[in-house]
Amino acid sequence: MCLIQGIRLICLRALYTALQVSISLNKVELSVGESKFFICTAIGEPVRLEWYNPQGERIVPSKRMSLHTETSRSRLIIYNAIIEDAGIYRCQATDASGHTEEASVVLEIYQRLTFQDVQSPQEFRHGETAEVVCDVISSPVPVVVWYYQDKEITEEHHSKFQVLANNNLQIHQVTKADEGVYRCEASVEARGEIDFVDIAVVVNVPPVLSVFQQSFNATADYQESVTFTCITSGSPDPMVTWHRKGQQLEPSEQYIFNRLEGGRSMLTIRNIRQGDGGTYSCKATNKAGSQERELFLKVFVQPHITQLKNVTAVEGSAAMISCVAEGEPLPDISWRRASDGQTFVDGDKSHDGRFEVRGRHGKSVLTISGVRLADLGRFDCEALSRIGGHQKSMFLDIEYIPKFLTNHTIYYSWEGNPVNISCDVMSNPPATMLWRRERFTISAEGTANTRVHSAEGKSVLEVTPMSDRDFGRYNCTARNNIGVRYQEFILAQADVPSNPYSVRLSAVSQRLATVTFMKPDSHGGVPISYYLVQYKEVGSQDWRDVKSHSVQTTVVLTGLEPNTTYEVRVAAVNGKGQGEFSHTETFQTLPIREPSPPAVHGQRGMGKAYRLGLVKQDDGGMPIVEYIVKYKTDKEEQWMTKLVPGANDFAMLQPLQWNTRYEVEITARNVKGLSEPTFYQFFMPQKPDITAESLFSGLGLGAVVGLGLGALLLLLVLVDVSCFFLRHCGLLMCITRTLCSKKTATSGKGKEIEEGKAAYLKLPLKEENGKESLKPDTIEIKVHSDNSIHTKPDDSKA
Repeated sequence: MCLIQGIRLICLRALYTALQVSISLNKVELSVGESKFFICTAIGEPVRLEWYNPQGERIVPSKRMSLHTETSRSRLIIYNAIIEDAGIYRCQATDASGHTEEASVVLEIYQRLTFQDVQSPQEFRHGETAEVVCDVISSPVPVVVWYYQDKEITEEHHSKFQVLANNNLQIHQVTKADEGVYRCEASVEARGEIDFVDIAVVVNVPPVLSVFQQSFNATADYQESVTFTCITSGSPDPMVTWHRKGQQLEPSEQYIFNRLEGGRSMLTIRNIRQGDGGTYSCKATNKAGSQERELFLKVFVQPHITQLKNVTAVEGSAAMISCVAEGEPLPDISWRRASDGQTFVDGDKSHDGRFEVRGRHGKSVLTISGVRLADLGRFDCEALSRIGGHQKSMFLDIEYIPKFLTNHTIYYSWEGNPVNISCDVMSNPPATMLWRRERFTISAEGTANTRVHSAEGKSVLEVTPMSDRDFGRYNCTARNNIGVRYQEFILAQADVPSNPYSVRLSAVSQRLATVTFMKPDSHGGVPISYYLVQYKEVGSQDWRDVKSHSVQTTVVLTGLEPNTTYEVRVAAVNGKGQGEFSHTETFQTLPIREPSPPAVHGQRGMGKAYRLGLVKQDDGGMPIVEYIVKYKTDKEEQWMTKLVPGANDFAMLQPLQWNTRYEVEITARNVKGLSEPTFYQFFMPQKPDITAESLFSGLGLGAVVGLGLGALLLLLVLVDVSCFFLRHCGLLMCITRTLCSKKTATSGKGKEIEEGKAAYLKLPLKEENGKESLKPDTIEIKVHSDNSIHTKPDDSKA
């Protein structure tokens, strides 16, 4: 019995283990929107195959999930997968005994990068906080980065830009400057997936309206036109319409519309009538909004002055000026004096009682009593009403007796010297002018020594005195229809000036002296021309003359002798002649002495040279003969001396040592002796590093090649000359022998070469270190017939 039961148990276990379930896939990744099927296969004798969703619920066929089940095979189809479809799906097989086996598959759903309905362009209103929408989805959540003008929008732009949690870009107080193309870039790092979309941002600016002039006046029934102008701006360009009394105006013969560049819209109203007055509005509209401005047209019958005439009055009399005006309503009339801007209205009376205004029914009369010359000029009449005004001007002309304009009535001259006596007159109407001498009228043609020159308001009598009787009184008569006036002139004899005084001597040196003096009390009636200064040595009878420059009271005497006593005096000279001399003053020039120490300044020269500037001070009365320049290094005891002619203004010290401080002592000498010395120090810098590069850097290739060829040719010449004198060989020796052999046949001059006639070379000196010196000193080398060489310093530089 037990054996039978055991066999049954083993059989049952074999039966159970025979039921096996498997799914074609173990793990699947699926993108949202994709479709997938899974096959579940059962081994054994299943009586039922069922699928269970991740929530543990048995899957019932639907539009998105389809089941195709056979005996041992079942296919699950998932159409257009969504995120919620993700999870573990189980396939369970059941046999007849109720035993179940199952298999599972893991379904992972992810969302690909997808931009959902991203609009471009996206439009915003100026000044608002704009949110640029970039609706992008993926799983896992994507990383979104915004770009503007090829630059990433980062945290440093947070004051203006901000990327929101929903990946949209927020622009605070968006302006027209923020307009452009923005890039929204999304990426999923886990899958290396990246995509972007460009979004055009358009900023709409509400219309802005401005007007040049808001209120206009026009006169009715005069076929006048008025043009209203509105200036608009905004984005997009606003559409402008014109309205009146709530109705939009349409183009017609009366209403003309124009639109110009710069957003100018104009409405012209033609043939204005009184009924055209009132309020008009200009309205600008675009996507961002609208704005409206009102303009006003006032139509009236403008006041008009119909009568206003110029008036002429005589000085001292009364003048009446009348102004008549019309208009609707009847205007008020006022007066304005142009000379000072003073105004007068109806009923006004000036403080002095001379001006008074009376008006009635569009007529105003301005009365001026006791007319003065100051009243001459323009008067403005203005007619005003509550709807406008009109102004006209008149001129008040004043007639008056002639008036003389000058108080200069005394003229000076002398015999033979012509003088012009000017009679200047102001009068209205113009005056006729006559000249009288005693009881006689001087004709316009003049006499032997008088001539008359006339112009408007002026008459000039030219008198050339020939004797004493030509001096005296002359009368100028001016006459017009208002009256006559006279002015008397005196022609007096001029005299020479009185003598200058307070003669003083200043700045007296060995050869110069400055003379100053005071002007004379009287110039004799005519201006002083110049001053005559005379001076001479005491005991001498010969005065020397010096004229002043114009009428200056300072004269410099030059060319004086040192240590000498002089006398000086001054006289003034005018057209009449020379006046008396001043009191004679005596002065003595300074004796000759040694010169003052010279002033010194210096600067680097070329190479190892130093230029020492010499500025002459007081020469002591005699020319500087020479400057004695001593110089040495600060480490030496012995001075080197250089004599510089006194006419020179510099001394060149050379050759000097590099990197060395020098001390200089300069003394000026004239015939009297030596000045005190002036001491000076300077420092020579380090020797410059002169390289071929620096020497030839400023030269072109051709110049460098030319210098090289020249140096090579000079070297060859020096070598050949040396060979000629030392070795008796070389090109020069060949030429010499050829020439000498020819001359030997005809003369005996070739013996001079054989006897070794001395030849001379100039070789540059060497410094102690063996380098060539830049100084011009040379050594003379004499070559004798025995090939011995003797040297001596060049006498030319001794």
